[in-house]
Amino acid sequence: MSILIRQVLIPGQGIKDILIEGNVISAIGDAIQAVPENVIDGRNLAALPGFVNAHTHAGMTLMRGYADDLPVQEWLEQKIWPLENKLTEEDVYWGTKLACLEMIKTGTTFFNDMYWHFHATAQAVEEMGIRAVISAVSIDLFDEDRARQQRQLNEQLFRESQKYSGRIQFGLGPHAIYTVSPRSLRWNRDFAEANGCLIHTHLSETREEVQDCLNKHGQRPARYLQKIGFLGTNVIAAHCIWLDDEEIRILKDYDVKVVHNPTSNMKLSSGTFPYRKFRKAGISISLGTDGCASNNNLDMLEEMKFASVVEKMFDQDPTVMPAQEAFEMATKNGAEAFGLNAGEIAVGRLADIVLIDLRHYSLVPNHNLISNLVFSANGSVIDTTICDGKILMRHKQVAGEDEIIENAGRVARDLVIRS
Repeated sequence: MSILIRQVLIPGQGIKDILIEGNVISAIGDAIQAVPENVIDGRNLAALPGFVNAHTHAGMTLMRGYADDLPVQEWLEQKIWPLENKLTEEDVYWGTKLACLEMIKTGTTFFNDMYWHFHATAQAVEEMGIRAVISAVSIDLFDEDRARQQRQLNEQLFRESQKYSGRIQFGLGPHAIYTVSPRSLRWNRDFAEANGCLIHTHLSETREEVQDCLNKHGQRPARYLQKIGFLGTNVIAAHCIWLDDEEIRILKDYDVKVVHNPTSNMKLSSGTFPYRKFRKAGISISLGTDGCASNNNLDMLEEMKFASVVEKMFDQDPTVMPAQEAFEMATKNGAEAFGLNAGEIAVGRLADIVLIDLRHYSLVPNHNLISNLVFSANGSVIDTTICDGKILMRHKQVAGEDEIIENAGRVARDLVIRS
């Protein structure tokens, strides 16, 4: 497969042609001479790297709007967990297809997922054509029989995950320190090290989590994870709100990758992400939406705006987290955190590209494209999405989207009835 995008604006490079051969960008130039299988007229379009959604629970699209405006524990214990107990493979399959559809239409080409029914998620991702690290969430509730079952399941899923394409990576998903025993956390560390896996977890999302850790272990969460030997360069830690200065130094020492989820944090009143401290420490920071039960969408352009403006408000400083930094959190930083050869439009990079409609009203006038994207636009500006060298959306249309929307709505209604 080859694609030639003619006369497209590349921010920082000007109007260029982009040649895609296979799944990589093979050339960028003023007038590329080639006979590709597909030609895209790039006039009035801008080419950007596909967005990286570094933390989500894709199947939770089925819970969009189901349990809003509630305190966190009531939301989880009385609404979300009872519903999740009734989830089937079919539910998660269609919920994930809906999530992939939304991500494709809003410019995301990679996401980092943690949820139930691994194969349902993986099959949906395989069919939709984007990339993902998929982890089966592990929760043992400090019960050894359940922990043993979780270990066996993850070993089985790791073997079975090899059947999927290279766009899908297996990850480990120990939920959090308050739902997973220290023995299981150490097992995840050992298995990940032996098999080259990433570990996806929640860390210090709420004040209650920190207090509970202090009560049980006499230490704050990051210090506790250091003590049990869990931390490492392959750990992706979501939220990381209630960390003190010592814990931030610990995460830096172990090169833990941190994911900021501003919309979810605000909607659940979880707390404020200490962005300046993380950035000063030189910690990797990427951006995620969290799941649709707590966001309630997967639009990374919207997430960039919230990330920037909430930080400006919190610090009372309009210069903090400028648009370019927010944009890089969702592109370059995210790609680096997950070891993707992506995150920028350059020769040799993966052909994960989104084309922006420069005639969209939110991008006019175009004094500064990145500022417009972060502060003015949303996912509706995406015209074309290309992932792994394949066109997944053209002129805002995705193949099969009507069927996905119909079936996701059906299983969501059935799920609520069953629960």
